[in-house]
Amino acid sequence: MKKIAVLYSGCGHKDGAEVTEVVSVLANLDLAKAKVTCFSLNKDVPVTNHLTQTTSKTETRNMLVEAARISRGQIQELNSLVVSDFDALVIAGGFGTALHFCNWASLGIECTVDPDVNRAILDFHKAEKPIAAVCIAPILLAKCLAGKGITITLGPKSDNFNQLKRWDVDVVECPVNDFITDRDNKIITTPAFMHNTSFGPVFNGIGNMIKELVEMA
Repeated sequence: MKKIAVLYSGCGHKDGAEVTEVVSVLANLDLAKAKVTCFSLNKDVPVTNHLTQTTSKTETRNMLVEAARISRGQIQELNSLVVSDFDALVIAGGFGTALHFCNWASLGIECTVDPDVNRAILDFHKAEKPIAAVCIAPILLAKCLAGKGITITLGPKSDNFNQLKRWDVDVVECPVNDFITDRDNKIITTPAFMHNTSFGPVFNGIGNMIKELVEMA
């Protein structure tokens, strides 16, 4: 049985993890009969109202507590992750990834990555264990593994992502139901809601990615 670590940034696509993407990852790993352990950061972050699309200037929620809503309470702090306990890592998307796991949302190419997130990615890569990333999460791989010549997808072509060439990252287009595999670096990415799409294609694309990941792990 493959042991997979799943990392995501809370609950809610505007300020945390995209719920459909997390559930699709967890459901497809379960169908693949993998043993899953979920992780997030124990960090308070601003709250976005998903009805009004406004961000509160005073209210905060804890990312780990919010993430526990999706995994039925079964989740651990990322700083407790031991890479040798796992065969692979999956990072789900959602705007929280670009807000709180790193600050790509505000700084773009000049962004930095949370130290615990950076450590996890570097440790899995150094151990030559596969890493899968969904939606905007490949940005984390691009930054943490800059200079290593990795290949990722961020869905449709965008001039915004041409900047990643400065990190020696090749960004390729990919449809929502497919994925891109960088076999040399053991990186698998799928675009999910980087496309303007719906739940079914996202589930299928993530499912295809997970099959590839489990076979590689």
